[in-house]
Amino acid sequence: MKKRTTDIIFIIIGAFLFALGVNLFVIPNELGEGGVTGITIITYYLFKWSPGLVNLILNAFLLIIGYKFMSKITMIYTIIAVVTNSLFLHLTEGWNIASDELMVNAIFGGIFVGCGIGLIIRVGGTTAGTTILARIAHKCLGWSMSYGLLFFDLIVAFSSYFIIGAEKLMLTIIMLYVGTKVMEFVIEGLNPKKAVTIISDNSNDIAKQVTTSMDRGVTVYSGHGYYTKTPKEILYIVISKQEVIKLKRIVQSTDPNAFIAIHDVRDVFGEGFIDISKA
Repeated sequence: MKKRTTDIIFIIIGAFLFALGVNLFVIPNELGEGGVTGITIITYYLFKWSPGLVNLILNAFLLIIGYKFMSKITMIYTIIAVVTNSLFLHLTEGWNIASDELMVNAIFGGIFVGCGIGLIIRVGGTTAGTTILARIAHKCLGWSMSYGLLFFDLIVAFSSYFIIGAEKLMLTIIMLYVGTKVMEFVIEGLNPKKAVTIISDNSNDIAKQVTTSMDRGVTVYSGHGYYTKTPKEILYIVISKQEVIKLKRIVQSTDPNAFIAIHDVRDVFGEGFIDISKA
């Protein structure tokens, strides 16, 4: 129950930040947007229809279509997000910040919108609209949520060219990219780590040095070379970015011919990192 309450609070905060991004930075500077919000902004420019009302109607229609792709709790969170989002778009309509720097407004619009959507998605909700399409692409095609959103948002953004013009469209694309990176950062967490895979003839020596001098656990897999069929021990280690250089030095001094693959990972939980119960 406590987690559900916290999640809803984050959804409300995310919806508010999203609305601020649209009403403070996007609409006053006649920029475009992606997804359903982009369509609502286009209708506002053309007919002065309320973005909050149009956003609610369009997203309600998309929720009916996409409900089968969401779990029950995701559906509930999404309904809360859509309602609060539309409400805040209406309540903050007319708010403005005195700034004529289009690039600055585009960047901050991306930051606010990306942070808002990121908070909503991070706790398991969506903002409906193209987020539903991005979720389908994530499940069926393996796309990341952030880049799936960018793809579908760009389709809508490019359609606004005939209304906002080439320069504003280019700024909109910059804003969408900034929003995507901010959203990715919020969704994937503040805990970036590196996962390292090491294949070496001296894997035992490397593992000993990692556990003693770096105080990190090492997982050992059994494998073999495809052509030689020679048995190999494969080491898997998760470390911080700052520890990569130290690990490289250990491997280089022990086995200069070792094979090392380093991968980016986010949100690492467990012993030595973050307690999963506090996530």
